[in-house]
Amino acid sequence: MIYGIGTDLIEVERVHEKMNNEAFKTKLFTPQEIAYCESKKYKAQHYAARFAAKEAFFKAMGTGWYGQVSLQDVEIQHNENGRPIICLYNKAKDWFVEQKITHIHLSLSHLKSIAQAMVIIEK
Repeated sequence: MIYGIGTDLIEVERVHEKMNNEAFKTKLFTPQEIAYCESKKYKAQHYAARFAAKEAFFKAMGTGWYGQVSLQDVEIQHNENGRPIICLYNKAKDWFVEQKITHIHLSLSHLKSIAQAMVIIEK
């Protein structure tokens, strides 16, 4: 059963402008996400897609980002096949268990100027 659906779009340029600020970058992204994005030629596109995924996840939760769950508690990784996945920690993981969530689906897309993410949460 679908618990929630979330989607988000973001302009890559907006993210690119912020990525020179290390404090801002480390507030939004985990060390693993930063390492992944920094390894890419078009870093801002990958940062933007991850930010959109976090926003889409919060929308799918039905709460939006409300401050209880840190952006650091939601991490975008890839499985062994390269498929993007969401890993949850701390309060986000607690929410996952409390709500009896069974699966989180994630799709990412990015172009030169825009990044998009869609999240479907199943119960």
